[in-house]
Amino acid sequence: MKRSVTDYPLAGRRVFLRVDFNVPLEGGHVADDMRIRAALPTIEYLLGQGCSLVLASHLGRPNGQVVEELRLDPVATRLSELLGRPVHKVDNCVGDAVVATARALAPGEILLLENLRFHAAETADDPGFAAQLAALADVYVNDAFGAAHRAHASTEGIAHCLPGVAGLLMQRELEMLGTLLTDPARPFVVVLGGAKVSDKIGVIERMLTIADVILVGGAMCFPFFKAAGLEVGRSKLEAEALDAAARLRATAAAARCAFVLPEDIVVAAEATAGAAATVVPADAMPADEMGLDIGPATIAAFGARIAGAGTIFWNGPMGLFEIEQFAAGTRAVGEAIAASGAVTVAGGGDTVSAVRRFGLEGRLTHVSTGGGASMEFLEGKQLPGVAALLDA
Repeated sequence: MKRSVTDYPLAGRRVFLRVDFNVPLEGGHVADDMRIRAALPTIEYLLGQGCSLVLASHLGRPNGQVVEELRLDPVATRLSELLGRPVHKVDNCVGDAVVATARALAPGEILLLENLRFHAAETADDPGFAAQLAALADVYVNDAFGAAHRAHASTEGIAHCLPGVAGLLMQRELEMLGTLLTDPARPFVVVLGGAKVSDKIGVIERMLTIADVILVGGAMCFPFFKAAGLEVGRSKLEAEALDAAARLRATAAAARCAFVLPEDIVVAAEATAGAAATVVPADAMPADEMGLDIGPATIAAFGARIAGAGTIFWNGPMGLFEIEQFAAGTRAVGEAIAASGAVTVAGGGDTVSAVRRFGLEGRLTHVSTGGGASMEFLEGKQLPGVAALLDA
């Protein structure tokens, strides 16, 4: 475990707080403030300690260039509204003017730096750039779990210049995801969906040794069907994942973990609203149609497994849930997870979108803010942004 803000002397210190404010913007405003709200407990805890705060985040992929549409001014405005206090904003994240502004902060004042990725040195984990960031504060707090799998100057390099501890969100993520790997209440059911098997090979391999049940929906079921010689029609198929799917099926057959694929599929000729949809057995898909959701028999089978679970991890939708007629599988599985009584952890960008769309946010034990970071953690990989922090 890592040392956290609650067991490190921070009173009255100037803190460099790495947050994940990589939020969608529309018309110069924050369109979804979930990631900003997720950082509020740490911000408010530090303010309660009499700290002055220097906040830093990336936004989008400006690739080392200044992109006007990716400035963090709308984020500063929204954060100020949520906190009910001013948030100062500067137009760079390093330099003499930024240093002067940071050092002039009084206890309880907040400064938001400009988009870190306007500097190529950020993603290069440049030691000199990390040292410039470190010069802005006395202590480093990392609360950006969603960026913890990146060895960047603000997530890894700076922790070699300042004592670094985990924020409350980071601590919560590590505890919840760590429990899945070390001490899940059983049965432990993993629900995987989305489009790509390749993104989840490592997680599937790891979960075959830990979980009791793996339920596979979404387009990622089609490489498994294709590898078994079944027709998948015009379904979204990750052809390069066929060998991995065949290997995983063989591994699953020898594992004590139950590896469950859909029994029936909702198919249509086009992935559009209003397209005529029918339900077919998974082993009888028509060659001229595409699979766009799991069918009712699969919903019932998955629901029965979920209802008896002690712990559930959910990553990925069961179908093209953005279109209402193909949303039933994702909605039903999400509802079953929320109603299960199990310890429930959901993660991944599309999963979080589904959680919010179907009103499940307050009904799950934990909704992870890390997509790639949570998956790499569950694979057993070391996250650079976590490894760099002080040990407990």
